[in-house]
Amino acid sequence: MALAVAFVVAPRFLAGVGPGSGFAGERDLVEALRTSFTGYWSSGDRDLSPSLERVVDYWFRYHLAKAAIAALLLIVLVALGIRVWKAFVRADGLGTGKSVALASTGVLVTMLALFSLVAVMANLQGVVAPYSSLLPMLTAGATDAQLTGTLDQIRRQLADSPGTDGHTAPALQLMIDDFARYHVAMAVIAAIVAAVLSVLSAVLWRWFARTEPSGRRTRRVLGSFGVLSALLSLAGIVVAVANTTTAADPAPALLAFFQNGW
Repeated sequence: MALAVAFVVAPRFLAGVGPGSGFAGERDLVEALRTSFTGYWSSGDRDLSPSLERVVDYWFRYHLAKAAIAALLLIVLVALGIRVWKAFVRADGLGTGKSVALASTGVLVTMLALFSLVAVMANLQGVVAPYSSLLPMLTAGATDAQLTGTLDQIRRQLADSPGTDGHTAPALQLMIDDFARYHVAMAVIAAIVAAVLSVLSAVLWRWFARTEPSGRRTRRVLGSFGVLSALLSLAGIVVAVANTTTAADPAPALLAFFQNGW
């Protein structure tokens, strides 16, 4: 419970420790992002401006803190889940009420562990490419005339990318490159997770085959987690393939984002 609360509350304060300090809140962060981005875009430079780099550095630290806390939460939940499911197996014959309580707790802990795994993956992606991770804040509910004008320029240039002279504006090329990195990161992360889950599924099914038929609860738990890990592995492969495809040709996906949102 403490780690779950820390996951929500702590990253903003932890990210504020470092160069450029932090922001008063999400609204302050969004305003700083939009103001610095429009100035950076109008400069025509490829390198991020100091003000925009300050926002990106903060967002990097924010995702790093979230990833670390989510990883700790995942470890705790896995350890707790193992204890609960072992208790469920040992509770055979000790009463329906206790079995139902343990099974319900085990399912809840398992779902929370899966949520933590997804949180680790998403925040590691944000650590690798914090600039692209900020883009939803840039576009959501944008009404300022200068910002909307800048976003229109980005859409037009992406639609024509590369430009009629075969050249892409430096600031846009940096955005495209970082967007590709953003999807490469998730492709690698998802592939690693899929590989680990595939191995786990194979181990679970081996244990299942070695368990005597009389151990019904043990076989039920091993079989259930064997199926779950196999299905999650397939989902990881799908995510890896989808992100690899996007990373290979990021400009159309980036244009779709600026046209329709994330």
